[in-house]
Amino acid sequence: MKKRILAVLLCAAMIMAALSACGSKDTGKETSANTKSGTEKDDTQKEMMDVTLNEVAHSIFYAPMYVAVEEGYFADEGINLDLVCGFGADKTMTAVLSGEADIGFMGSEASIYTYNEGANDYVVNFAQLTQRAGNFLVAREEMPDFSWDALKGSTVLGGRKGGMPEMVFEYILKENGIDPAKDLEINQSIDFGSTAAAFAEGKADYTVEFEPGATSLESEGKGYVVASLGEDSGYVPYTAYSAKQSYIEKNPDVIQGFTNALQKGMDYVQSHTPEEIAEVIEPQFPETDLKTITTIVTRYYDQDTWKDNLVFEEDSFNLLQDILESAGELEQRAPYADLVTTEFAEKAAK
Repeated sequence: MKKRILAVLLCAAMIMAALSACGSKDTGKETSANTKSGTEKDDTQKEMMDVTLNEVAHSIFYAPMYVAVEEGYFADEGINLDLVCGFGADKTMTAVLSGEADIGFMGSEASIYTYNEGANDYVVNFAQLTQRAGNFLVAREEMPDFSWDALKGSTVLGGRKGGMPEMVFEYILKENGIDPAKDLEINQSIDFGSTAAAFAEGKADYTVEFEPGATSLESEGKGYVVASLGEDSGYVPYTAYSAKQSYIEKNPDVIQGFTNALQKGMDYVQSHTPEEIAEVIEPQFPETDLKTITTIVTRYYDQDTWKDNLVFEEDSFNLLQDILESAGELEQRAPYADLVTTEFAEKAAK
């Protein structure tokens, strides 16, 4: 299934129209952030470079990036950032391969798939943002002494086959001696964005939820978070920034400036409280109240979701491929040296 992903992506790239942004609000926020920074310095001091970033989803899970946006860190580096939402790793990768986006932000498994398919100008990961999975197991009742064995014989609302949420979930099950195919029923028929609603309506015994789905279920008294997949799966390079080889070679200053801005966002979340982080990124999520944003940021903060630097380490890359192999989605391992460069992240961290 995944071995033909490159052909599908390239075909889609030829017919797709410009991806719509995560919402007009995002474009507005980006402009205001850049304007704020620009008023504090001489406009002739630095020439601005337009950069299109396609993100796989717009989520509080990626808080350090939105801190960098709201605090004007990209503008400080001479980058006028156009933030676009791809609504899926396949669409984000398509945008990068087609040249519609300069930089992609998605799960690194997409770069492995395209590399193994034989892409000439394949994408290279240059900065890692999250080091934990961002989803949680939600039960119908509180389970303070929860163990994964409780899932045996149950029904769980899971993710799509081959997607990182589902692969990480199944990896954890196997690590705990549970056979995903025999010991429980994983319902993968419900759309990613609809599982929380389906669970609230009485479907299944458990559901695997990203935020804000998990917090929403708890606030409504419809479910309780009993386990963090991020904690139980270990340090997984869940999301990273990547660009085509040709773009990195032609624009090393842009990649360095982009990485510098992200590192400032990482530094901010490491040195501020969840309450402070939530207040900064609140404009990115106008549909969510500050209390909920703070609750979600705190949950991610407490499980050590964000690295203190952006260096994509080899051990993490190997764990990612272990998970892909365990899920039956990887026929051949890809070389770390080809798909990851750490020079920009290392320089930004100094």
